[in-house]
Order: sequence, then structure tokens, then C-alpha cells
Amino acid sequence: MTQSKKTISPLIQDTLSEVLGEDILIEAARDMIKDEIKRTIREKLEQDPELRQELKNAIKMYFEAKVKETFAGVKMAKASAKLGMELVPDELKAELSAELEKDIGEIMEKMLGSS
Repeated sequence: MTQSKKTISPLIQDTLSEVLGEDILIEAARDMIKDEIKRTIREKLEQDPELRQELKNAIKMYFEAKVKETFAGVKMAKASAKLGMELVPDELKAELSAELEKDIGEIMEKMLGSS
């Protein structure tokens, strides 16, 4: 065997083992399973409009709960900021308050500008 064949053969084998590697095959199989599960779920929901509506309502409730959870987190952050301001020495409150207002204003502008 020539030197070039000895070099090319391992390259081809390495490439094939990468392309046909176990991870890719497992990932492809998972994707196929997910697709089949989705197809089956859609089929069942098309057959049962009442179940479809029940699931739709549950998803809506879940989304609303997540929004409330986020809102509660914002309220906790606000209360924590107020507590933090109470702990700051009086001579630093004005400076810190102005800085926080500026930062929060910028954040709000970005949030409202992107929606």
C-alpha cells in the first residue's frame, strides 16, 4: 500500500465514524420519536375537541401562573430595593437613589422599546 493510501484510509474512517457516530444516530432516533409522539398527540386532540379545549385552558392557566410568578419576583426585588435603601446611610441615599432611577429608567426604555 502506498503512503498516500495509508494516510487517506484513516481520514475516511475518521470522517465516517464522526458522521455516523453513535451520538448523531441517537439524536436522530430521539427526533424521530419526538415527531411520532407529537403526531400521535395532535391526532388524539383532533379526535377529541373537548380534550383539546381542556388542554388549551390548562396551558393558558400555566402561562398566567408564570406571568404572576415573574410579577411576584419583580415585587420582591422592589421590596428588597426599598429595604436596601433603608439600610444605606442618609448621606448616600440621594446619590444612590438617583443612580438607581437612571438605571431602572434605561432598563424600562429598553423593555418598552423592544415590545
